[in-house]
Amino acid sequence: MEDVNLILESVKFMMLGMTVVFAFLTLLIIVVNIQAKLIKKFFPEEIPTASTTQPQANEAEHVAAIIAAVTEFRKQS
Repeated sequence: MEDVNLILESVKFMMLGMTVVFAFLTLLIIVVNIQAKLIKKFFPEEIPTASTTQPQANEAEHVAAIIAAVTEFRKQS
């Protein structure tokens, strides 16, 4: 009979623990959502200005750097 009481006590503690964890995670989700809304309100996302010359020049520099790296790698092999 004592074993049955121990099992019931363990089930009670398990349910209490699961309830506490569930409540904490629910509260955490609510707080994170409120925080996200506040950040969007007070720190809006800036829209980048469209610049057509900068990305092309930057891309050309990247391509030149990749070609130089591949050339150096092939020289060493």
